[in-house]
Amino acid sequence: MATIDITEATFDQTITENGIVFVDFWADWCGPCRQFAPVYSATSEKHPDVVFAKVDTDANQGLAAAANITSIPTLMAFRDKVLVFSQPGALPAAAFAELVDAVKGIDMAAVHAEIAAQDAAAVDSAE
Repeated sequence: MATIDITEATFDQTITENGIVFVDFWADWCGPCRQFAPVYSATSEKHPDVVFAKVDTDANQGLAAAANITSIPTLMAFRDKVLVFSQPGALPAAAFAELVDAVKGIDMAAVHAEIAAQDAAAVDSAE
């Protein structure tokens, strides 16, 4: 699958409607962003079961602010609507391939159980 461009209007829908979504926050003027773009695109072609989205931070400043983007490129990965990875900086192809495989391998039942336990603990401490 080729990469898709997403905006403030389509971000939530993209995360909600897809099991695994990688999001590359970038800008035209950013050298490391331009270097990472071919790696991101090539990886997207190898994983048709994963959505690879791009957010132009200049055109979507509100979304970049809401996502706390302070450095670009920043790469995020969502699995079942849960943010499972967020890191600034461009990755080499081999490291990015390993990351995609790692996100695919996450035991989401365990992640959801941990989130539920944290939510329950927060409710208990608030009472």
